[in-house]
Amino acid sequence: MNDFQENIDKQIEFNKARNLFCNEINSSLRFIPETILAIEKIKEIDTTSKNLLLDYVTNKALEEFCRVNQYYSFNEKAKRDLRKIYANLFLSFRKRKLPIDVIAKAHYENLVNWLRETNPFAEKIYLSKDEIIETVACSEYSHTIQIEILHIDVYNLIAPVLDIGCGMQGNLVAYLRNIGIEAYGFDRFARNDPFLSKSDWFEYEFEKDKWGTIISNLGFSNHFKHHHYRKDGDFVIYAKKYMDILNSLKVGGCFFYAPELDFIEQYLDVSKYQITKQSVGKYDFNALQVKRLK
Repeated sequence: MNDFQENIDKQIEFNKARNLFCNEINSSLRFIPETILAIEKIKEIDTTSKNLLLDYVTNKALEEFCRVNQYYSFNEKAKRDLRKIYANLFLSFRKRKLPIDVIAKAHYENLVNWLRETNPFAEKIYLSKDEIIETVACSEYSHTIQIEILHIDVYNLIAPVLDIGCGMQGNLVAYLRNIGIEAYGFDRFARNDPFLSKSDWFEYEFEKDKWGTIISNLGFSNHFKHHHYRKDGDFVIYAKKYMDILNSLKVGGCFFYAPELDFIEQYLDVSKYQITKQSVGKYDFNALQVKRLK
């Protein structure tokens, strides 16, 4: 199993940041020698191991897509469809009725069609780009930077605290818990931890009147702005989710986030929400604190 997982890592590393929509893609995307050698041993894998490997390669591929562009969004159906693509690839390896280069070509065409269907904007922005594309990734910030950007007074936070899009390591959640504050977080690639969960903001159920504080540093509002200004963006579902987040606050609770969302904040009922806007050092955006009043 470890050998197969290492091979998967090497194959994904080889394809790192390659543009699926590039005209020269057929010559640049291929199986590396290690993958071809691994194919020879594919029949030795039992069903349980096969399913574990399918889960592994699906998760690794999703991580790579999101590393390339943080604005890619994959719902549960998209994840299941991606897993089916790798299941079909696995089956093609076992049957070996076609040459390896033909199998590879069909596989990458399946990935292109899947990405085109799940994130249509990708083809529009990458079709004319080079073979290797510049990533639009998000960083996993330290708790210190997050607290500084969002102007958070940690000792006056109302618990429990929820960090949405907390990052794989959940740095802020870990810090808050270490100083005695009840805190949780979720992220689509969160590590295994009792106080973190794997989810995104559309899958997560924001229960009403539950949280004392909700935090999102350069996460939710960044994605909201991206969809708001995109011609084919899903800005309506982001607006609904924004209100779900505010409704999940307790009375007196706050939603800390950056950057600001002027296009929706201006419509908040001032009798229900108090908005505090603060500049963020040398940056050209502001940090927001939205407090629920009633």
